[in-house]
Amino acid sequence: MNKKLKAKIHESLSSVLPVTLIVLALGMTIAPMELSTLMLFLVGAVFLIIGMGFFTLAADMAMMPIGEQVGRALTKSKKLWLIVGCCFLIGAIVTIAEPDLQVLASQTPAVPDQVLILTVAAGVGIFLVVAFLRILFGWQLRWLLIVFYLALFALAQLVPDSFVPVAFDSGGVTTGPITVPFIMALGLGLTAVRGDKDAEDDSFGLVALCSIGPILSVLILGLLYDAGDAAYTSTVIPEITDTRELWMVFFRALPEYAEEVLLALAPILAFFLVFQVAMLHLRRRAIIKIVVGIVYTFIGLTLFLTGVNVGFMPAGSYIGGELGGLDFSWVLVPIGALIGYFIVKAEPAVAVLNKQVEEVTGGTISQGTMMMGLSIGMAVSVGVSMLRVLTGIPVMALLLPGYAVALILSFFVPPIFTAIAFDSGGVASGPMTATFLLPLAMGACEAAGGNILTDAFGVVAMVAMTPLITIQIIGLIYRLRTGKDQPAQDAAGNEIIEFDLADDAGAPAAAPDGDAPQPAPEPAPDGDIVEFATFDAAAQPGSAGAAEEEQHE
Repeated sequence: MNKKLKAKIHESLSSVLPVTLIVLALGMTIAPMELSTLMLFLVGAVFLIIGMGFFTLAADMAMMPIGEQVGRALTKSKKLWLIVGCCFLIGAIVTIAEPDLQVLASQTPAVPDQVLILTVAAGVGIFLVVAFLRILFGWQLRWLLIVFYLALFALAQLVPDSFVPVAFDSGGVTTGPITVPFIMALGLGLTAVRGDKDAEDDSFGLVALCSIGPILSVLILGLLYDAGDAAYTSTVIPEITDTRELWMVFFRALPEYAEEVLLALAPILAFFLVFQVAMLHLRRRAIIKIVVGIVYTFIGLTLFLTGVNVGFMPAGSYIGGELGGLDFSWVLVPIGALIGYFIVKAEPAVAVLNKQVEEVTGGTISQGTMMMGLSIGMAVSVGVSMLRVLTGIPVMALLLPGYAVALILSFFVPPIFTAIAFDSGGVASGPMTATFLLPLAMGACEAAGGNILTDAFGVVAMVAMTPLITIQIIGLIYRLRTGKDQPAQDAAGNEIIEFDLADDAGAPAAAPDGDAPQPAPEPAPDGDIVEFATFDAAAQPGSAGAAEEEQHE
C-alpha cells in the first residue's frame, strides 16, 4: 500500500508542479507577490500534492467499489421503484456531500445557503434517475441533452443576468471529487449485468445528465429570489510575519475542513452500511478495504481542500488583481490559457475519469489522449474567460454557440465520444477551478473595474463547455480516420491518436458464450425489471461478475 501511495503522490506532484512553477514565475516578474502570499501558496501546494495522492488511491479503494457494488445490487433487484428511489437518494446524498457545493452556496447572491444546497441536491437526484432510465430504456443521450439544454437556455432568458453565470457555473462545481467517482462507478454497476454490446458505452453519460440538475435548480431559484442587493466580498489575505504564524494559519483551517469532509462522507458511509446489511453481503476483507479507503478519502480531501482554500485561493485572487491592473492587461489572456492547460491535471476527479475511459475502451482512448483533449479545452476556455473579464462579453454570447457546436457534433461522432465529452465537462470544472481560476477572474475583474457577478462568474461554465467540443473532435477524427463508430474495447493499449487499424479494432464485443449481444428488454408490467443479461456473467472466468462473486460470502 505504501508503494501505491508513493506512486499516487508522485503522480500528483507531476500534475501540480507546472502550475506552481507558473505562479512562481509570475510572482517574480510581472505580478510580484508579497512574501506571506507566496508562502501560503507554496505550503498549500504541498498540502494539495499529498491530499491528491491520498484521494486518488482512496477512489480506487472505496468510492469506485461502493458505487459499482451498489449499482450491481440495484440492477439485480429488478425492482424499478427501488432503483428509482435509490438513484434519487444517492444523487442527493453525494451532492450534499460535495465540498464545492458549500463554495457555490456562499457565492450565489440572495439565495439562503441551505435552500440552494437542498434544491441543487434534489436536481442532481432527479437527473440521476433520468440517467438510469436512459440506460434502462435505451434513450439516446444526444436527444436528451438537446431537449434539456434547449430548456435551460430558454429559462435563462427569464432569469436576471446576475444569476445566469452562477447557474451555469454550478453545473461544473457540484460534480466534484466525491460526486464523480461515485456516480461513474454507479453507472458501471448499473450496466455490468447487461450482456449487450452497448452496456459499457451506456456507463458514460451519468455525470453529463447530473450536471444539468444544478443549472436548472439555480435558474429556478433566480426566478424566485431578488439579486439586486447582492454584493461580492474580496478574498482576505492574512498577514504573516514568521513561519509559526504560517503554520498556524493552516492548522486553524484543518479542523474546519476536516469537519466539512467528515460530515460529507458520513451519509455515504451510512448508505453503504445499510446496503451491505440489506443486499451486498460483502466479505470482511472487502469491507475493511472500503473502510480504509474512506479514511484515506477523509485524509486526502481534508488536506486538498485546506491547501486550495488557504493557499491557492489567495494566490489566484492576488495574481488576478495584479495582472488586471497592468497597462498591458491583455497579457491576462495568454497567461490564463497557459494556466488552464496545466491546471486541469491537478483536478482529482479528472484522473478517475481518464482511467475509467481507458479501461472501458481497452486502451483505444488512452489517458494521455483524454488529458490532451481536456488540456486544450481548458486552455481555450480560461483564455476566453479572461478576455470576457477584460471586455465584459456576456457569458451567454459564448455559451449559446459553444453548446450549439457541441450538440451538432454529437450527430457526427460515435455515441461513446459524446457521452465521454459531456462527462468531461462536469469533471474538468472541479475544486481547482472554483478555488483558483474563479478567484483569479474575480481579482482581475475587480482591478479592471468590471462587474464581478456578470463578468467574472461564468469561468467555471466556460471550463465545463470546451471539453464537450475538443473530446468530440477527437471522436470525429477517429471516425474519419478509421471509418468505425466505436473504439475497440479489446484493444491492447493503442492510443486513439495513433489510429491503429487492426482488423478487430472496431468489432463490437460479443457475449462470452459467443452469441450475438442482445438488447435490453422492456420493464415488466408489474414494475419489476426483467433480466438484462443473456448469460451468467458471474460464471465467466475473469469477468466483472466473477470478481463480484469473489467478494461475497
